[in-house]
Amino acid sequence: MENEVDQLLRNSYAASLVYVSVTVLSLIVFLWIFELVTRYKCWDEIKKGNVAVAMATGGKIFGICNIFRFSIESNDSVYQSLIWGAFGYVILLAAYFLFEFLTPVFRIDDEISRDNRAVGLIAMIISVSLSYVIGATVII
Repeated sequence: MENEVDQLLRNSYAASLVYVSVTVLSLIVFLWIFELVTRYKCWDEIKKGNVAVAMATGGKIFGICNIFRFSIESNDSVYQSLIWGAFGYVILLAAYFLFEFLTPVFRIDDEISRDNRAVGLIAMIISVSLSYVIGATVII
């Protein structure tokens, strides 16, 4: 199976489709995990017009995709890219918990669910910024 995929990836068009498909599937799984660990339901809140949740979720989407961008760019196979992308996601998830822990004056999730846009913006910027740092570390 690995040889067939490697042969497929020699074609630039096929490689693009494979990498994008793997990233989109990973994005869906990783967003689902974020949905499990937050105190609010992202898509329900976005549907209600909660801008803070939209910003925080958008930052997570950008962060995950940016980590995969670095992972794809710096690895030779789709398997290595997936492993490094998943590893980078785990670091991003850990940073999310650290952010929650380091702000003891209020609960990040509670503020975001109340549409506190300042907190949503900071959450988005943290996800985006950390994705660049994490992405720089996935280079083998």
